[in-house]
Amino acid sequence: MTETDSRKIAFGVVLLAISTVLIFGPGALSVSLPVAAIAAGTLGLAAGALLVGTADPGRPV
Repeated sequence: MTETDSRKIAFGVVLLAISTVLIFGPGALSVSLPVAAIAAGTLGLAAGALLVGTADPGRPV
C-alpha cells in the first residue's frame, strides 16, 4: 500500500474551495470583482487540482 500525502490533499482542497468562492461568489452575490481576482481564482483551481492529483506517490493520471 502506498501512502498519500495528506498535507498536499488538504492544501489542494482548501485552495479549490477558496478559488471556487473567488470565481462563483461575486456572481451569486451580484457584486463586481476585479478581473485579476477572478484570474487568480482560475489559477488557484488549476493549482489545487494539480496538488490533489499528484498527492499519491504513483504516476499521476
